[in-house]
Amino acid sequence: MIVTLDGPAGAGKSSAARALASRLGWCHLDTGAMYRAVALVAVERGMPLDDAERLVALAESLAIEFQGERVLVDGRDVSGEIRTERVTQATRPVADSPPVREAMKRIQRRLAAGLDLVTEGRDQGSVVFPLAELKVYLTASPEERARRRQREEQARGVAMSVNDVLQAQARRDEGDRNRPVGAMRPADDAVILETDGLSAAEVVDRLVRLVEERRR
Repeated sequence: MIVTLDGPAGAGKSSAARALASRLGWCHLDTGAMYRAVALVAVERGMPLDDAERLVALAESLAIEFQGERVLVDGRDVSGEIRTERVTQATRPVADSPPVREAMKRIQRRLAAGLDLVTEGRDQGSVVFPLAELKVYLTASPEERARRRQREEQARGVAMSVNDVLQAQARRDEGDRNRPVGAMRPADDAVILETDGLSAAEVVDRLVRLVEERRR
């Protein structure tokens, strides 16, 4: 069975996807981390980020693995490196390339073959896994998402006001909704789950109930 979790940044989909996969004993696929991993290696190798042909070849050559919250590329732990600002900036042109997204879609489908899987991103239910048994669009109010992101940044030692986070978040949302490929939108048959006022554990509880309903 495949469960897709899509939604905007700060909605809590990454932590919810990891926790849901752990609760069910399933595999977890963080597609955003996959794009970041490709961008990291491209930057390290000095590849032009507009060279789609080379980026596709790079993506297809890398062995990307997930071990809990760790992300490994060819056996190397890049969990911290892929979250740096340098890689964040490099990821957008990589993820906006139609040939790269097609290659990543093939890779993601190959990784999911034959597995019980929770996968997260922006277009997992709408594009990558249109036949997934359960599609969830996880969202929250802009203010709630900004507060969550501020806490995450503070945990990393980065001081930002909620207003600064709100402004950056609005710009990112606009860009994600209007991307030429992989635009952020709920699949037509997705369950919309608003997480305002819910604890992380309550979100996972609701997701588990949705999975159980679909499996029945």
